[in-house]
Amino acid sequence: MEYTWEKLHKMRVVELREIAASLDSEEVQGYSQLRKEDLLPKLCHALGIEDHAHHEVVGVNKTAIKQEIRKWKVERDRALEEKDKKKLHRARKEIHHLKVKLRKATR
Repeated sequence: MEYTWEKLHKMRVVELREIAASLDSEEVQGYSQLRKEDLLPKLCHALGIEDHAHHEVVGVNKTAIKQEIRKWKVERDRALEEKDKKKLHRARKEIHHLKVKLRKATR
């Protein structure tokens, strides 16, 4: 069976221990005494799987959006120093909008 981090993460500890029992790897020695959060990374390493979920940003230029967020953060800091509420509100709103745009594009 082809395992991924997502599939292993959704499994119960008993099922993970069964998989560990079928492997002849020193990585998972003592599997019967390990908790799920300790067993899962060792199993992933023994199976050659990345031990965390990757989120991909699709449909937008992540780098450009992050640069834009940095620019707005500079504007926000400047507005705070000047105590300009309108500029501060605008900067915070733009930062929020860009972060939402990134989150929506993340799978």
